[in-house]
Amino acid sequence: MGNIFNYTQEDLERWLLDNSEKKYRGRQLFDWLYVKRVNTFANMSNLSKDLISKLENSFSISDISLIKKEEDEGVIKYLFKLEDEEFIESVVMFHDYGISLCVSSQVGCNMGCVFCNSGTLKKVRNLSPSEIILQILKVEKDIKKRISHIVIMGIGEPFDNYDNICNFIKIINNPFGLNIGSRHITVSTCGIVPKILEFSDFKYQVNLAISLHAPNDVLRNGLMPISKVYDLKSLIDAVKKYIKVTNRRVTFEYIMLDGVNDTKECALELAKLIRGMNAYVNLIPYNETVNLTYKRSNDLKINKFYDILKKEGINVTIRKEFGKKISAACGQLRSNKE
Repeated sequence: MGNIFNYTQEDLERWLLDNSEKKYRGRQLFDWLYVKRVNTFANMSNLSKDLISKLENSFSISDISLIKKEEDEGVIKYLFKLEDEEFIESVVMFHDYGISLCVSSQVGCNMGCVFCNSGTLKKVRNLSPSEIILQILKVEKDIKKRISHIVIMGIGEPFDNYDNICNFIKIINNPFGLNIGSRHITVSTCGIVPKILEFSDFKYQVNLAISLHAPNDVLRNGLMPISKVYDLKSLIDAVKKYIKVTNRRVTFEYIMLDGVNDTKECALELAKLIRGMNAYVNLIPYNETVNLTYKRSNDLKINKFYDILKKEGINVTIRKEFGKKISAACGQLRSNKE
């Protein structure tokens, strides 16, 4: 028996036809699940008793549990417990353009980025589409407002859970479900080259963000083990192919680490690396954690780095900081849950 939140509308329509039911019931099911938010099949009042019985025998409507939340100005961080007693995090951020939710895609992460708290939490398993969707539903219930933007940038590497992430996007983008626009959905990857190429054929115009964090292989190899598998040349070539196929702009994320990757030389190297691409750089002030030794670049260094990129003709922004007073770093709330 599978959680019904794992299934796209097309999956449910196929199941309905295979079970001698009408295809249009799939749309009704999505309405009950994602608009009316019922938590039992018995409450789906426009379905026949026979269909309700079939649904109860074939699917579950399970949930995740809210264990803890921490709040700061413009941000709430959530710790959830899954049915198998594992823990994941989500972070909701309130912007002037809407409300965004950063969701986790795995329990733990095997990418091992040295500056990331999630890298200390080894991968246990992938999250199912339902476990990612339920993060949205639980947060919306808590804040009593609609989430307008989704960022798949929490615990885990999304492209290490590729098929489930694609199904998750299909479900939340569905106009009869959560109806979150493709261009309001961002997937962030540390650089799994084959999946970036595969993602270029994904027929949804979602945003792609690349966790870059260094302008050369020597520095990146020390920060991100994935770089030893897929070097910068192969990564940049894959991103260029992605841009050519999709005609979509790509974001390069660059965490500012004091004394590590925040020098003038790094800024000039970065500009040279991505010049001419349909892309922009998002400079991210580092969220420090007691579990790691890296420090945040100060505002002066961040602004100088920004100015150099601007002068070199690179589109660049500095991400607004959230959650300085809470366990804001990715994986921090989960690792501190004890």
